[in-house]
Amino acid sequence: MNFDNLKNEWSEENSSEPNISADMLKIKQARTPIDIIRRKMKHEFNYQIVALVILAIIPYYFGFSASTKQVYFVFYAITCGFTAYYFFKFYRFYKNSYDMGTDSRKSILWFYYEMKLNIELYKALTYIIAFIGVAFFAMYLFLEKTSTYTKILSHLSPIYLILNCFISILIIGVITELWAWYYYGKYLKRLKKVVDELDFE
Repeated sequence: MNFDNLKNEWSEENSSEPNISADMLKIKQARTPIDIIRRKMKHEFNYQIVALVILAIIPYYFGFSASTKQVYFVFYAITCGFTAYYFFKFYRFYKNSYDMGTDSRKSILWFYYEMKLNIELYKALTYIIAFIGVAFFAMYLFLEKTSTYTKILSHLSPIYLILNCFISILIIGVITELWAWYYYGKYLKRLKKVVDELDFE
């Protein structure tokens, strides 16, 4: 029996154990941000449903006229259409994330890129809803406050109106980016750090 060969094999086995346990530890660390993101996705879904219900009762709460109410519900239907598409993508990803195994780098990487895509969809939906809201507000001013609005417009320069629109869009953009980062982005960054630390399979 060759004792030198046995000694070398024993050394190789011992040296491989720390690598395996280190990788497994990193994979376990990845589960924490994944679980947090899943929980936040569930909360987000509930928040959006509540928001849509609140939006549906706004015309009755503020006593909109019949014509304004009609216009409002056209905008509301468009909002619901975009939101339904997002909900479908959001829910499908949420369900699929439970079917994946979190015991490999490949699965964690899949979750990371899918979630990144969902965040971009989430931000796009926020911009769309914000612009729909601004468009409705402009329509509301023309329908309900025509005389007052005309007087205000006559005293404002086009440069002021363009600047006002630009600042509004900028504020909406900053709030959207900060909210996406606060709610999902920081956990996604933690997940990416774990993925980068893992060795390729």
